Amino acid sequence: MTIRVVVADDQELVRAGFAMILGAQTDMMVVAEAGDGFEAVGAARAHRPDVVLLDIRMPGMDGLEAARIVCTETSSRVVMLTTFDQDDYVFDALRAGASGFLLKDVRRDDLVHAVRVVAAGESLLAPSVTRTLIAAFTSGAATLPPQSSRLGLLTTREIETMRLLGAGLSNAEIAASLVVSEHTVKSHVSSILAKLSLRDRVQAVIAAYETGLIRPGTRSA
Repeated sequence: MTIRVVVADDQELVRAGFAMILGAQTDMMVVAEAGDGFEAVGAARAHRPDVVLLDIRMPGMDGLEAARIVCTETSSRVVMLTTFDQDDYVFDALRAGASGFLLKDVRRDDLVHAVRVVAAGESLLAPSVTRTLIAAFTSGAATLPPQSSRLGLLTTREIETMRLLGAGLSNAEIAASLVVSEHTVKSHVSSILAKLSLRDRVQAVIAAYETGLIRPGTRSA
């Protein structure tokens, strides 16, 4: 299967470089390039790509607003691009539906890997962004008032799974903790995402904090 990609960045050299790298892959096709958020949204609507790479800081409409629209109106998965590893918009971008967050100085192989991972339905964050995300949550800076009513949609087992997911455990680790198969864990995770209208595991982690299921300072066992 060919992964269809839109690359959006206001810097032409950066945009062209990413497009060249991805377009050179046998399993990828860059269907459009965009220089701002408006063009990115238009390209996503017109081409319905599998993945949209969005620079978070663009003129006119920034990447954050573009991500909200793309994630709401299409099934395209979004990877945000930034120059800084402590961007103020990290949390808003993830809540908007972004499935990944990469720095612009990402290595060629890591960029290609990121697009493949996100296209396959998984989530991916640059290690430095992950550290920032965890640090903010554990300090309480990124938490919102508990919305525990959302948890009423989940079964007891799904709540247990979501708690472990929020604590950073992999499917295999969750399976070992709950003494179930990894296939069962995958089913629970899929059900959680569907019931809470979440796109991926990153949003599930955020939801675990927002609902009060995970508290700042919580660590996996």
